[in-house]
Amino acid sequence: MKNIGNCGRHLPARRLWLGSALSLALVMVGCAASDRAMAQPSHTISAGQIQEAVAQKFPRKYSFSGLMNLALSDPQIHLRPERNRLNTVLAVVASGPLLQARNYQGALDVDFSLRYEASDRTLRATDLQVNGLRMEGLNPQAESMLQQYGTTLAQRSLQEVVLYQLTDKDLALVNGLGLEPGKFTVTPKGLVITLQNKPVP
Repeated sequence: MKNIGNCGRHLPARRLWLGSALSLALVMVGCAASDRAMAQPSHTISAGQIQEAVAQKFPRKYSFSGLMNLALSDPQIHLRPERNRLNTVLAVVASGPLLQARNYQGALDVDFSLRYEASDRTLRATDLQVNGLRMEGLNPQAESMLQQYGTTLAQRSLQEVVLYQLTDKDLALVNGLGLEPGKFTVTPKGLVITLQNKPVP
């Protein structure tokens, strides 16, 4: 009986503890639900989808004052999550009078960001950074001269180039909600586009 009495004296305290624990659990569940409700919708584009779209833009050929010709092909897209940027390495073939009519092969390495063009729902390359234009077999003087064309070549071949166009299917769930692509985040799995409210006219 003594033990039963002790248990009876502890019951209010236990009920109080259980009530507090239940209240805390409900608050935590409520916060989690609130966080999910406030989470912004997003759309993910894989590296493969971007690769396929970019590949359709090449090969491209450029002439510089008739003295040098540069041909670009085979763009390879890479994700750079640590920089929140994309990267492409393009095969380059250089020829022309300045190179004594010989052909030289190399690669153009460029990092870039994306911007959204609402008029045609496209993602376009912007904010280019040339990491290098490397050619095989060129003497140091000729290679140094060729480096001067790197930035110009990147601008002409990639700046504002359409890398992806969102389809009706891509935006089917958000067209009627007044949303549009906003922030871009590069992840190991692809490009995540956070959807935001369209500006009020």
